[in-house]
Order: sequence, then structure tokens, then C-alpha cells
Amino acid sequence: MHHVVSEAYRELASTARVHTHLTTVATRYARERLADIAENRGVPVSSTPEVLFVCVHNAGRSQMAAALLHHHAQGKVAVRSAGSAPAETVNPAVVEVMNELGLDLSQEFPKKLTTDAVEAADVVITMGCGDACPIFPGKRYLDWELADPAGQGVDAVRPIRDDIDQRVRALLAELVPEAAQ
Repeated sequence: MHHVVSEAYRELASTARVHTHLTTVATRYARERLADIAENRGVPVSSTPEVLFVCVHNAGRSQMAAALLHHHAQGKVAVRSAGSAPAETVNPAVVEVMNELGLDLSQEFPKKLTTDAVEAADVVITMGCGDACPIFPGKRYLDWELADPAGQGVDAVRPIRDDIDQRVRALLAELVPEAAQ
């Protein structure tokens, strides 16, 4: 367990510009990683379906998708996001357009994609950004072709957010029909 916490801290510290809340963020990230490891070893963690959104930098599309699914599912779906080459921070335009919906991403941070996260997920969704992830039998894999919000202003990011919201609602209706009503 200690090595997972240390690894999470080192990984986040290597890209962090601000270290004020690094310990808290690393603890949260390590908790997610430990839950993935436990699930992969057959320790029942939860019967809740788990969705992992993957985008290279985990700073835009995957962050919006995770926040929207978390919001709409109201605890009926476990949601994670990650990327193969995480950015330092979440895209500011993404934070702003999500704030417009009352969804606060200010405490979110880009996370590294791990094999454990993919293996623990029931549904893995890449966001049309060409990111690849390990393939495991029994998982559902989807690729949502979406415009990239990187370098875009809020006016360009809103339609991307709205597209993701529609897709998230449809996914929720499939996974947990009673939660989508």
C-alpha cells in the first residue's frame, strides 16, 4: 500500500506547478489506484458499474465526461478519468463551461492511465483522441469521436460539452436505466 501512495505522490509531483495541495490530491489518487488493485484481485469493492473515460492529456473531454456522468448518475455509477500523458492542469475553458452547469472541476487534476484502472472498469471510453489502452476480455470499449477543446475558448468548448452530455445521458440510460430518468 505504501508503494502505491509514494508512486502516486511522485507521479503527480513530477508535473505539478503548485504543490500546496499535492498531499491531498496524491492521497485521493492513491485511494483510486488501491481500489482498482483490490477489484482486480477479486476483492469485492462495489457492485456499481464503473466507467473510465480516457483522453491523452485528461484535461478536457475526459474530465467533462467524468463530471457529467458523476452528476447525472448520482452515485449509481463509479466514474474515473485518466490519460496516457496527463497535462499539468485541467483546461481553464473546460472548468469555466462546467461551472456554467454548476459542476466544479477546480479540485480535479489530470491522472495517469494505469492498467489497474482499465482492468477495474466495466466500460472504457476513449474520447476520439487516439489514446490507446490495454484490452481486457469482458470489458466494453467505446470511442467517442469528439472535437478537441485544447486551445479553444469557452464558445467553442460549450458545444463539445453539450455533445458529451448527450452521450453521457445515453450511456447512463443503458447502464442504469432508473438513474437516467
